[in-house]
Amino acid sequence: MSTEKDSQSGMAIDISDPKEMNHAFNDIDPAAEKKLLRKLDFTLLPLFWLIYCANFIDRTAIGNARIAGLEKDLGMEGFDFNIALTAFYLSQYIVVEVPSNLVLKRIGSIWIAYLVIAFGAVSLGSAFMRTYAELIVTRILLGIAEGGTLAGLVYTLARFYRRKELVIRMGYFLGLSGSFAGAFGGLLASGLLAVDDFGTVKSWRKIFLIEGIITMAIGIVLLFIMPEDPRTTKLLSESERVLAIARMNADATVKRDGRKEKTTMKLVLRSFNIWTIACSVGYIFTSISFQGLSLFLPTVINSLDHFTVIEAQLRTVPCYLVGAVYAILNCYMSWYLNSRGIAIVVCMIWQTVGYALAIGTADPHARYAACFFSLIGGTSSAPLFLTWGADNAAPDTMRAVVTAAIPSIGAAGALIGIWSYLPFDAPNYRIGNAINLAAAVFVLVFAPIGMLYLHLENKKRDRGGRDYRFEGKTEEGIRHLGYRHPNFRYQL
Repeated sequence: MSTEKDSQSGMAIDISDPKEMNHAFNDIDPAAEKKLLRKLDFTLLPLFWLIYCANFIDRTAIGNARIAGLEKDLGMEGFDFNIALTAFYLSQYIVVEVPSNLVLKRIGSIWIAYLVIAFGAVSLGSAFMRTYAELIVTRILLGIAEGGTLAGLVYTLARFYRRKELVIRMGYFLGLSGSFAGAFGGLLASGLLAVDDFGTVKSWRKIFLIEGIITMAIGIVLLFIMPEDPRTTKLLSESERVLAIARMNADATVKRDGRKEKTTMKLVLRSFNIWTIACSVGYIFTSISFQGLSLFLPTVINSLDHFTVIEAQLRTVPCYLVGAVYAILNCYMSWYLNSRGIAIVVCMIWQTVGYALAIGTADPHARYAACFFSLIGGTSSAPLFLTWGADNAAPDTMRAVVTAAIPSIGAAGALIGIWSYLPFDAPNYRIGNAINLAAAVFVLVFAPIGMLYLHLENKKRDRGGRDYRFEGKTEEGIRHLGYRHPNFRYQL
């Protein structure tokens, strides 16, 4: 028997006893809950922000290395760069994401520490590439190592935060980290290119070497500090663990007291429902523009004028910083309006303006401004689709699968983005900007349709239109209904 102390009375309670946990749920102290939230925010969010920053920097370092001489040194030409990027995304998302999250559900969040060490080691090894074939191998290995990191972080957050709270936290750790990582990556690359060489490690090799060392150091530290499940984590005191579980019970249609049900193929397959597919489609189209532009931004900016390598790197920084500020503001708007769809629509308005501007003018100053608008719309749009999917996924197995499946399926968008910026289309990249504009307009129409579908489904459940799902079900069967439970309401 496992006992904890009630968050108000201090009396020991049995967290395996549903009656006692239900009592804790009914007696949630708002002051204690606020204190717990503050503790989670000041521990989990900075930690997860750091992890995803390392992930994003290692992934996009190749864009900074490209304008520092990577292609010339490895004898690359034509579409070789695009092929190398494609190898990364194919190996990362399509192969690894869902299995990685199921392993995480099984062995705990220490799995994320292993992933960070692995992709840091691959990044470090990339500093010693001598041929194009070695670049392809390292990109495949980096994709495999990074696979599961984003999905694992989102799934872990969803174990600690209520549905209405998740969007702001996603904005902080995901929207903010991608933007700051892009900015910091440009600054770091500029600084490393300006310092003396490390023996045979010269020019772009210094970028991979130092970033890999930093990432591996982060991963090693995570082995000792990565928080575990709410029922067992040493991050929380006994009373805080009780409160954390009671909070998740309060937010669930079926109370599970923090326990994870057994993973079954039925639950895994059920995870690929209409809403998972809808969010995946949205993720595809938002990834087309953001992933493509983030990888090619140094190249795009470098084409605007006769910049030095360092000047081009530094000009990427303001774009990402503005995107970071907007990511937070947009997620707060989503929380305040209690709507993910509206926030996504606003993002796509910014992107539509940005890419229309990029297509409509050859003026370098206007095209630089277009980079700001496009990144503003991209920094939080894909995270919002991922949050929207996680909000509407239950039970726990489905949440683990959904948070992995959406970026996995959505990787198709990154692949399209990679092939939208082609060498022969420089310097204006009209093909890439036109594709991105079309993607933004599609999401602008698609998101409201998704909101309408969820609204109509909630209304049908209000009228009892899904109560037939109780028929012939055992108590355990009802507990496994998850999002299909007649009392479950979708987050719009």
